[in-house]
Amino acid sequence: MKKLQSLLIGILAIILILFFGVRQLEKASGMAGADTLTIYNWGDYIDPDLLRKFEKESGYKVNYETFDSNEAMFTKIQQGGTAYDITIPSEYMIQKMMKEKMLLPIDHKKLKGLENIDERFLNLDFDPQNNYSIPYFWGTLGIIYNDKFIGEDQIKHWDDLWKPALKDNVMLIDGAREVLGLSLNSMGYSLNSKNNQELRKATDKLNKLTTNVKAIVADEIKMYMINEESAAAVTFSGEAAEMLDGNEHLHYVIPSEGSNLWFDNIVIPKTAKNIKGSYEFINFMLRPENAAQNAEYIGYSTPNKAAKKLLPEEISSDEQFYPSDEVIKHLEVYEDLGAKYLGIYNDLFLEFKMYRR
Repeated sequence: MKKLQSLLIGILAIILILFFGVRQLEKASGMAGADTLTIYNWGDYIDPDLLRKFEKESGYKVNYETFDSNEAMFTKIQQGGTAYDITIPSEYMIQKMMKEKMLLPIDHKKLKGLENIDERFLNLDFDPQNNYSIPYFWGTLGIIYNDKFIGEDQIKHWDDLWKPALKDNVMLIDGAREVLGLSLNSMGYSLNSKNNQELRKATDKLNKLTTNVKAIVADEIKMYMINEESAAAVTFSGEAAEMLDGNEHLHYVIPSEGSNLWFDNIVIPKTAKNIKGSYEFINFMLRPENAAQNAEYIGYSTPNKAAKKLLPEEISSDEQFYPSDEVIKHLEVYEDLGAKYLGIYNDLFLEFKMYRR
């Protein structure tokens, strides 16, 4: 009898060890379940005070992880291992994730505050009826320049980046779609072109830009431009807003011939564990006061029309970051190119970077 009791106690001990081991593993991999909300977002893309406010209001513990590209985010979610409850991809990646059946459909009956979103940012081509995503931020790609080195009348178009006066004085963002896209737009082509001849011409033109390119970088552009280490750079509108705050001589312009109009939306990955918490977070961010606080902190444009009314007038009326419909109609949204053409864009961009002199 004692042997049987010892055996049962041993089995119970093993079960408890395994149970707590699994719990620790789940916590380490962001799968803590009903008490935790695991968010996967771009770096520096939410006001930390809002995360603390959400934790206090909801009672959830927020696990917050960041990524630096749509592709990195896609790969990590596709591979599994971490059950993210919320992530915030860009439009073309949402399109791809929908095709790969990686997202849960949005139950609109559980949403509170969707009416706060400007109709212009709903029912877009990448997600008609917003069946899988809810708008978070939007913006543009453009040129930031320093008026101490270059005049306002000298930098209005993509072609101006090729001017001899900007030799070794232009910084480019490290992105194939962005750099190939600006060259395509400068020639009157779509930034979603799948025409090999157009792509070849765009690359050849970029190769002629190399004498003006000082560096191809990412987040470092902010520091370089604020410190006046370059006359001009290609960057996103929200990044530009932060730079403008750091140096009064900087200005942002959207080339009139066309550029990228992008949208980042909230989605719920299919592997999410805390669905209830996911909706609570979406509804929290749809509240005008929270969306306004986030937009003022981050610098990107809010699609929340009720939140926009709460922003200081110098922000909400600034057409550098809230461009007119006339400007917007010349902009294009990135489309999912598919694996073949995404590879071609990446190869041509690599060719351009290797060509640099």
